[in-house]
Amino acid sequence: MSIADLQSDDLESGQESAVPADGPDGPTQELVTDVFARGCGSRAAFEVVTSKWSSLALLALGEGSYRFNALRRRVEGVSEKMLSQTLQALERDGMVTRDVVTNIPPRVEYSLTPLGEAVAERLRSLADLLEGAVAERAVEQAGAASDGDGA
Repeated sequence: MSIADLQSDDLESGQESAVPADGPDGPTQELVTDVFARGCGSRAAFEVVTSKWSSLALLALGEGSYRFNALRRRVEGVSEKMLSQTLQALERDGMVTRDVVTNIPPRVEYSLTPLGEAVAERLRSLADLLEGAVAERAVEQAGAASDGDGA
């Protein structure tokens, strides 16, 4: 069951879902919603989102819909197999939609769901922060190197 399934089940029933306890015959426990807890339903999705290729795919898809090969070119260095697995995992977790466009020849486009858009927005903020910090650090190191050369 994906995160999207859990969310829609919760919204439809108006109640929290129950997940099985550790043992097969054990009692059920309320849905755990703390990513630090072993039984948290969002932990698997968190692992997918924080992988290198998933994060980059989400950032790229935050720019708009992509066909598979265009997305592969945008996310430099990802293999066809890895991108395919990444997109399947993101689709399973409700962050990406795969739309088959029935043209001749048929084509497939990937885009973000509302959940995927929210995640990509936050990843974009993180990427911006890191890109800025790397640039600042490079300037600082260049300044330190030039100060050391003149001494």
